Amino acid sequence: MVSENFKNHWPTVKFKCLSQDMEYYLVKWKGWPDSTNTWEPLQNLKCPLLLQQFSNDKHNYLSQVKKGKAITPKNNNKTLKPAIAEYIVKKAKQRIALQRWQDELNRRKNHKGMIFVENTVDLEGPPSDFYYINEYKPAPGISLVNEATFGCSCTDCFFQKCCPAEAGVLLAYNKNQQIRIPPGTPIYECNSRCQCGPDCPNRIVQKGTQYSLCIFRTSNGRGWGVKTLVKIKRMSFVMEYVGEVITSEEAERRGQFYDNKGITYLFDLDYESDEFTVDAARYGNVSHFVNHSCDPNLQVFNVFIDNLDTRLPRIALFSTRTINAGEELTFDYQMKGSGDISSDSIDHSPAKKRVRTVCKCGAVTCRGYLN
Repeated sequence: MVSENFKNHWPTVKFKCLSQDMEYYLVKWKGWPDSTNTWEPLQNLKCPLLLQQFSNDKHNYLSQVKKGKAITPKNNNKTLKPAIAEYIVKKAKQRIALQRWQDELNRRKNHKGMIFVENTVDLEGPPSDFYYINEYKPAPGISLVNEATFGCSCTDCFFQKCCPAEAGVLLAYNKNQQIRIPPGTPIYECNSRCQCGPDCPNRIVQKGTQYSLCIFRTSNGRGWGVKTLVKIKRMSFVMEYVGEVITSEEAERRGQFYDNKGITYLFDLDYESDEFTVDAARYGNVSHFVNHSCDPNLQVFNVFIDNLDTRLPRIALFSTRTINAGEELTFDYQMKGSGDISSDSIDHSPAKKRVRTVCKCGAVTCRGYLN
C-alpha cells in the first residue's frame, strides 16, 4: 500500500497498463517532478474524479478516431496505445492550463459574476497574447477623463430631475433594472459626483457583470465563445465591451493586419464622431470571446457615467430577450450603439471593407459575411 503521506499528493496525469490481469496507472504526483512518477495499481489511487477524467479522455479520443475513420493497429489489450497516451497527457496539461487561466481571470475581474473556462472540443489552451482588463486602456497619447464635473442631488432618481434629464434623455431603466429605452438612445448613469448611494436604480452598467459566464470552445470552427450559466431576463445588462482605445487611423492600420488573420475585434466609438476605436484583440474582458450572430441575443448601447466626453462612450451589451442557462451569448458585429445596421453603418472595423469574412453563425437570417 502507499503511505498516507504519499497518497496526499494526488496524481494529475495517468496512463493505464495491464500486467497479470491487474490495471496499473503511471502517476504524475502533484507537486513532484517527473522523476518521481510511479506505476500504481488501481487500489492505491484515491482520486475518483481524475480516474473518471482519464476514462472520458480515452473515450473522447477513440470517438474522434472512429469519426475520422482513422486506421489504428489492433489493441493487444495489454498496454495503452502511444497515440491515446499522448492525447491523455496533452488533455491533462490543457486542463491544468485552463484551470490556471480561469483562476487568473477571476482574480483580475472586478465584478460579481464568476468566469468559467471549458474546452471539450479540442486541445486548444489559453490564448497566449491576451490580457484581462476591466475598463478602457488608453493607447499612448490618448487621455480618458474619468471624473465627472457635476452630479445629481436626488433622493429618488426615479422621480426627480436626475442625470439623464440633465442630458436631455430619459432614465434608461425601470424598477426591475431592465432597460426601457430604444436602441440608439444613450444611457446616462449617476456618477461619482452624485449624492445618491450605491443602491441607486440608475447605477447598473457601473456595477459590472452580475451573471456567471463560461468561456467555451465552440464545435463548429468559431473558436472560443461565451455562454451564460444562469438565466438572464430580457432587457438586462450583461457585460461591457472593453479594450484598448486607439485612434481611427491606428484602427485602420491594425485592421489590415486583422484582416489577414480573419479576426474582428475593432469597435468604432462613433456616437457623435469617429475619432476613436476600441481594440479588444490583446486587452479586453469576457466580451473579447463573444461571437457574432446575424440573429443576436445582445444589443449594443452607448453609456456615459463619469466620462461625459461624447467621443468616448462606454459600450454596454443588454439582452434582447430571455436567455436560458447554457445558451451562447452573441451580438451583431455590424451593430453600433445607434442600433443601426444599414449599409452606412457597416464599419465595425474600417479595414473590413477590403476583405470579407465568412459568417458561421448558423442563423436562419444569416447575411453570409461578418462585414
